[in-house]
Amino acid sequence: MLKNIKLILFDMDGVLFNSKTNMKLSWQEVQKKFKINKSFKQYFKHIGIPFKQILKEIKISKNTNMVENCYQKASLKYLDKIKIYPNVITTINKLKKKNIKLGILTSKHRGRTIKLINQHDLKFKFISTPSKGLRGKPHPDQINKAIKKFNFRRKNIVYVGDMGVDYIAAKKSGINYIHASYGYGQITKKFKYSIKKFSQLSKIVI
Repeated sequence: MLKNIKLILFDMDGVLFNSKTNMKLSWQEVQKKFKINKSFKQYFKHIGIPFKQILKEIKISKNTNMVENCYQKASLKYLDKIKIYPNVITTINKLKKKNIKLGILTSKHRGRTIKLINQHDLKFKFISTPSKGLRGKPHPDQINKAIKKFNFRRKNIVYVGDMGVDYIAAKKSGINYIHASYGYGQITKKFKYSIKKFSQLSKIVI
């Protein structure tokens, strides 16, 4: 168990929400509009890092701003395809009753992030998405921003993620990490703390 946790930071896709169908439909629109032959499987392999970094990884270098804009518009269009994981809302309410502050730390577009959490009436004290001068995961910049904002000791903070980049970002920043094994990451590494379903979080964090 993790004791005296004062701040929990959550990745969004694969931890709070199952957005794989949304991503697939959005990527298909990008493929069609820009005649891109990179498969969704190739794209999905790199999720967790900022969109333009994914494009770089799969060797797409032309019209990257237009490609990103197309993807984000499609993602908003298919917002109803994103499903919240079971017991997320009830578990978050339990954590709030323990006076634990909660935040979102994601590589996704800020507009879609805000719209999605508002749609489910989720309230967070901190929301961080990649921005100018703030690198996305696996860099620790976003976590360090949260540390600076709340001024908590690193041992009192935990990040919940599902991808290798989430673990690396947490490790680089010196905070605790809980791995959501039900998410998207195909990772064989054994983590000190992991959950098979979101509701288990309230039993690990005390």
